[in-house]
Amino acid sequence: MEKADRYLNAGTRENTRKSYRAAIEHFEVTWAGYLPTTAAGVVRYLAEYAGKLSVNTLKQRLAALAQWHITQGFPDPTKTPDVRQMIKGIRLVHPAQVKQAAPLLLKHLEQSVTWLEGEAASAIERADYKSLMRHRRSVAIILIGFWRGFRGDELARLTVDNTQAISGEGVTFYLPYTKSDRQHEGTTFHTPALAMLCPVEAYLNWITVAGIATGPVFQRIDRWGNLSGRGMQPHSLIPLLRRILREAGLPAELYSSHSMRRGFATWASANGWYIKGLMSYVGWKDMTSALRYVDASASFAGIALRGAQHPHSIEIKRASSSLADTD
Repeated sequence: MEKADRYLNAGTRENTRKSYRAAIEHFEVTWAGYLPTTAAGVVRYLAEYAGKLSVNTLKQRLAALAQWHITQGFPDPTKTPDVRQMIKGIRLVHPAQVKQAAPLLLKHLEQSVTWLEGEAASAIERADYKSLMRHRRSVAIILIGFWRGFRGDELARLTVDNTQAISGEGVTFYLPYTKSDRQHEGTTFHTPALAMLCPVEAYLNWITVAGIATGPVFQRIDRWGNLSGRGMQPHSLIPLLRRILREAGLPAELYSSHSMRRGFATWASANGWYIKGLMSYVGWKDMTSALRYVDASASFAGIALRGAQHPHSIEIKRASSSLADTD
């Protein structure tokens, strides 16, 4: 059965397993509930935490309870009309505005990268290899994250082994699975080289200075400037991004790792990308997910996009000596 367990566990993401275990613990320990439970028990549990926990959190708890009952051979108590009506009632009585990270505007992306490149140049002059490593990694993270529209966990799972980059042409990333790739068939993401703020050059500069030939692209760096060989954790990208933006003189607390994804979606929408082309490029499977990321109030002036419907033909040009972006 050990072999079977290996494949059964592989079919569920580790983060999902952790969240499900935490949900079951909350039900049994915090609320002092008994498993297996009934629909009436689930309704009482929901009533106790309505208004204390978000609807999304409650739905995640229901998913965990459903999974526990099904795997243990018990009837699923979460799919009854009373439970569905309870969730509907909680949503109506405790409406909550969906919180979204602010999109990282292109002018702020340029400001951040300009600051990072300046710091990298100073590090070279000082022969400060540790600072150079950190700043080259930061440039690669922020440019790849923006132009590829990657989530934090996707950035953290990129590997050199599954990446091909050619200077002046483009970079191709392969991920064995993504959030939208439910069947784990694997997805290939291509990003072209750009005239400025280029993710291809950022990637090549980073792996060259770091000397990485295999393993995670974005590895941890210890206090002495040594690579750990292990990939960064997705949750560490938010404080890293905020530190970069804060040091570049931007209001860092407005942003999260989703800000790069939202920033790209907003930029692409403002530059004439059709929603289907944007969905195909980023990897969204449904329209609702895509529209949540598009901020129609933001616009970017001074940017030209050639062949906007085809993601492989992005070309950014300066309309003047500097980008003139407006909110």
